Amino acid sequence: MSKSGSIFNKVNKILEWFMISIFALLVLDVLFQVFSRYILGTSFTWTEEFARFSLIWMTVIGAAYLNAKKEHLSMDFLYDKLSGANKRKASVLIEIFVFLFALIVMVIGGLNLVYTTLHLEQLSGTLRIPLGYVYAVMPFSGLLIMCFSVYHISNIYKTNN
Repeated sequence: MSKSGSIFNKVNKILEWFMISIFALLVLDVLFQVFSRYILGTSFTWTEEFARFSLIWMTVIGAAYLNAKKEHLSMDFLYDKLSGANKRKASVLIEIFVFLFALIVMVIGGLNLVYTTLHLEQLSGTLRIPLGYVYAVMPFSGLLIMCFSVYHISNIYKTNN
């Protein structure tokens, strides 16, 4: 296995464990909320906000993870009809579009969002944490997707030769 393949697998393992951890915290949070509401007769307001932020992080990191595994949602009706050489060209073009989307929307747009919310000192309603920290997952995930796209393009050219 190449060095880039080894790094790719390690990053995917880290993402898997990170998402498992977030999901476990999300489940514990929701169970605590149900317990406190129905058994203790009181409701903690922070649990709903924590669940929302956990779900946001799990979804956005999950998108990067699925992109790495090439298991993201796609419409491949036309792609399946292409021949070998045209499939490779289409695969490279798709990865370039994914890279550009991640760069423009997730990294540049995400960094702008993080900067703006931190600069304006916006805090979450209940937990009182800076929203920029919550939104930081967007450029982070965008960078991961960009790296995965470069990795996929290099693999397309390696298998072509």
